[in-house]
Amino acid sequence: MTQRFTARAVLGGSALLLVAALVVGAVSGAYAISLPQLWNVLATLGQGADKSPEHLVFLNIRLPRLVLGVAAGAGLGMAGTLMQGLFRNPLADPGLVGISSGAALAAGMTIILGAWFWPVLPRTLGSWTLVLMAFGGGLSVTLLIYTLSRSEGGTRMALMLLAGIAVNALASAGLGFLSVMATDEQLRSLQFWLLGSLGGARWSAVLLVGAAVLLACVAARSLAAPLNAIALGEAQAALLGVDVERVKRRAILVTAVAVGAVTATTGIIGFIGLIAPHWVRMVAGPDHRVVLPASALLGAALVLAADTVARTAMAPAELPLGVLTAFIGVPMFLWMLRRFRGRI
Repeated sequence: MTQRFTARAVLGGSALLLVAALVVGAVSGAYAISLPQLWNVLATLGQGADKSPEHLVFLNIRLPRLVLGVAAGAGLGMAGTLMQGLFRNPLADPGLVGISSGAALAAGMTIILGAWFWPVLPRTLGSWTLVLMAFGGGLSVTLLIYTLSRSEGGTRMALMLLAGIAVNALASAGLGFLSVMATDEQLRSLQFWLLGSLGGARWSAVLLVGAAVLLACVAARSLAAPLNAIALGEAQAALLGVDVERVKRRAILVTAVAVGAVTATTGIIGFIGLIAPHWVRMVAGPDHRVVLPASALLGAALVLAADTVARTAMAPAELPLGVLTAFIGVPMFLWMLRRFRGRI
């Protein structure tokens, strides 16, 4: 059996990994910052007197990217925990409810067809056009899948899974059709967005995504105990006084808000919501009161670590973040399929 650790040890270890990822990410890059320089920059933040190169690089380039990475990883890790708890399956992923595919399809329509059908939006919203359209697309597709999964006054998770597979396939077909229509420049823009990156981090977007993920994480805390009951089965949870349908609605809404905000800003970052909760469960057990916060911390550390490699492995070029998370996530996913093949 896998050695289980205490909740304090798991949360403390996840927090230490996040701090280590933050420090490595802060000092690494095209302009290297030493640890003493980083300490000096942190000590003088807010004073406005230090205008050294490392101070300007950290405050204007590294810090917003680090904060966005923390928000993205925490949102994806937390959302993955909710979906795995809701489906009662360690192979579940936030993409099952269509958030990523809906956001991708909306982003593709904006990039390729936007100049034809809604040219007023870029003039009105500027760089926010793509973010808002992707967020709206993710929420719309999630609402469609939720509606399709309703049956006899309840939400059937098997129907949601099937509806999610069908709608995700339809969104992929739509992206394929849009790719045929796109110019070379539009196709490059779409592919860059689909592969995910923290390179577009700016404080206005970072603060909005951070606020959305923070609110989602706070809301998710109240779902920990109900998800522990649902792990016993929906009928048993109902006998224990859990409003199962209300828990499903809240979990799907929290997941849609968190992952929709992250995906709309960074593009698609795959597999974090799959592997972070599973790694936490292996060392901490199934208690969602521990798995939810620890998965958020570990997800943030994984995204920051992957982004640091993306920025430095082939500098000055930058690797797509989604490619690196797939390199990590696909072997892990295949291992999980082998480990849990008897339960699927």
